Amino acid sequence: MILAFSAWWGMAAAAGAVASYAVLALAASRLGSGTLRLAIFTAWLLHGLTLCEGLLGSPPRFGFAPALSMTVWLVLSVYGIESRLFPQLKGHWALAGFGGLAVLLSMVFPGSSYHMVASPWLPLHWALGLASYGLFAVAVVHAWLMSRAEKSMRLATRAQAGVPLLTLERLTFRFVEAGFLLLSATLLVGWLFAEQLYGPGLAATWNHKTVFSVLAWLAFASLLAGRAQLGWRGPKAIRVLYLGAGLLLLGYAGSRFVLEVILKRS
Repeated sequence: MILAFSAWWGMAAAAGAVASYAVLALAASRLGSGTLRLAIFTAWLLHGLTLCEGLLGSPPRFGFAPALSMTVWLVLSVYGIESRLFPQLKGHWALAGFGGLAVLLSMVFPGSSYHMVASPWLPLHWALGLASYGLFAVAVVHAWLMSRAEKSMRLATRAQAGVPLLTLERLTFRFVEAGFLLLSATLLVGWLFAEQLYGPGLAATWNHKTVFSVLAWLAFASLLAGRAQLGWRGPKAIRVLYLGAGLLLLGYAGSRFVLEVILKRS
């Protein structure tokens, strides 16, 4: 339910993050470079404090909405670094909109309470999974920018991404490769330590999360193999990337959404 923060500073950080994102989404084009960087950092910092309140609160909470919020925060972290390397990179308003929505969603659906960690492998499993989520989300953002740049080139209009097309393509697949490695590690840890993570007798359980995650892994493996062996590029590669990202989203966030919101189960 909304206002489910266990400390006043959690609610204050969430409200400040939403306000900062709203300013970025509505007025990014009218802000100077210094003011824009300050606004991005403020939103990023307050968003991070909101996540800390949920993960480190009393009791700690986690679920589909905090997972999405963490993913968006990781995307913004990478974007903040890239914007220093590529000042011409565009997309502030879109990322700010997603950031504000993610914080609001985590306020409404703060997730389930975790009174204790069942296994020391569980934090590693979560960290690897969330990091792979974030890297694939960054790849999707770059693929979207790449699609806009290609469309602008075909229409002979000014490119909207602000970064050369080949640079965007190279960055996109670097993030796909890194995300694939982390997703592989996530699945490996989940397979090797399933009983310690989730309880006795669950080592070979094929639930919705496992099925969608494995399908996503196969989609990303096909994408990387197709690019290396068949030279997949452009719209075809982007479609496979979107497919894999969609399957991965269904793997945890989609399954938890059904459990928490539809079935009302923690």
